[in-house]
Amino acid sequence: MNGAQLPLDLGHVTALAEDDFLPAPCNAEALAWLERWPHWSGRVLAIHGPEGCGKTHLAHLFAARTGGVILPAHRLAVDMAPRLLEAAPTLALEDCDGGELDEDALFHLINLVREQRAFLLLSGRLAPARWPVVLPDLRSRLNALPVASIGAPDDAVLAAVLVKQFADRQIKVGEGVVSYLLGRMDRSFAACARLVERLDKASLAEHRAVTVALVRKVLEREVEHGSGTGGP
Repeated sequence: MNGAQLPLDLGHVTALAEDDFLPAPCNAEALAWLERWPHWSGRVLAIHGPEGCGKTHLAHLFAARTGGVILPAHRLAVDMAPRLLEAAPTLALEDCDGGELDEDALFHLINLVREQRAFLLLSGRLAPARWPVVLPDLRSRLNALPVASIGAPDDAVLAAVLVKQFADRQIKVGEGVVSYLLGRMDRSFAACARLVERLDKASLAEHRAVTVALVRKVLEREVEHGSGTGGP
């Protein structure tokens, strides 16, 4: 068969072990809070940052270090809180501002965590004070939480994230590819993820390695289609 082949997407596994985490100035505050556990005076911590910044990785580190469990916030229900805390002494609740949230359940969970001297890690893109919560008692609890933010990455962090995300897909790239991308992409973790996914698909479809030439071709195609990743 001539021409491009339909890429066979077999998926990939994101490496979320401790050794795979990339400490950097942008995540130093959140990482310091995890290192401080179990000395959390309020027993509840919220972390926030943009898409793809490492919140899920931090939640996995927290769970691994503390013997805890991880739960997407939209799955939380009032009757789950006692069972969750019976199963593990710590809980990480992810994506609290990402959609549907049972506010009564979260309010009950925060209270129960403190009563039972357990620990709770909350995460979201926005700071808790900006979560779209209407329950006054929950709003009061969230406003009083200690908060750790994950900031925008610098070039060194973006380069490391690109290399890691390529490695998660079993793709080896040279420094030239990373440098070329850094000069032409949005300065965000989400842009890294989108670019790596598109380059992976292009590499599979064209049966070629990820090189500067392939990167240039993919970026030019996206500009033509109006779906570029930003940058010059």
